[in-house]
Amino acid sequence: MTADGSSLLVVNNIEVIYDHVILVLKGVSLEVPEGGIVALLGANGAGKTTTLKAISNLLKAERGEVTKGSIEYQGERVDRLLPSDLVKRGVIQVMEGRRCFEHLTVEENLLTGAHARTDGRDRVAQDLEMVYSYFPRLKERRTGQAGYISGGEQQMTALGRALMSRPRMILLDEPSMGLAPQLVGEIFDIVKRLNESENVSFLLAEQNTNMALHYAQYGYILENGRVVLDGEAKDLAKNEDVKEFYLGVSGEKRKSFRDFKHYRRRKRWLA
Repeated sequence: MTADGSSLLVVNNIEVIYDHVILVLKGVSLEVPEGGIVALLGANGAGKTTTLKAISNLLKAERGEVTKGSIEYQGERVDRLLPSDLVKRGVIQVMEGRRCFEHLTVEENLLTGAHARTDGRDRVAQDLEMVYSYFPRLKERRTGQAGYISGGEQQMTALGRALMSRPRMILLDEPSMGLAPQLVGEIFDIVKRLNESENVSFLLAEQNTNMALHYAQYGYILENGRVVLDGEAKDLAKNEDVKEFYLGVSGEKRKSFRDFKHYRRRKRWLA
């Protein structure tokens, strides 16, 4: 929460159904403060990507819809807007899988992020240089075809393209997926710099719990479409259940999911 008690984004008790039958999210609530980094954690299939798509209004393209609850951004309900309207308000989703236009150059990919802007070429050019200041590797590869650059460079391109739209909030989906540990650290360092220097708020969906909690201020853990635990990131990182079941560590001993029966974890969440 911000100092005046307000939040930039408020997701209030939403349910999401696909194909009018499949209930995927079950009463999910979360908040993202102005200028904050909030982590949305959980295993594959927990509902993290669906939550982000519900916020960015991309569900309808996949025959999904928010059937209950509400989503507010800057104090206004936005779950009935078009995705393009949300982009104009400063909410941008960076999809998982480093989705770039492979046939375009790196710079052409970046410029597609500015297609909805109306503030003139000079401002766009300034922001392009700003992106290159955060991603100097992209400046070196600016004329290279995006389909032939490395996975880390493609992730940087996707994030840089989002920055070109001048966002206030970025919904960042699985930025560490398929990347080497060194590149993961580099991407998260840039996220932190953007948050601090450009005042961009982040809602970060991530399976790499340890990395996400290191950079976020607050976190929510999803399991089977429900928020089962939330709190300050530093407190979640110390929580014994989180250490055992999401970090694989208990005390001084590293453990495996195979060492535990699933029902024990569920009973703890429900307690």
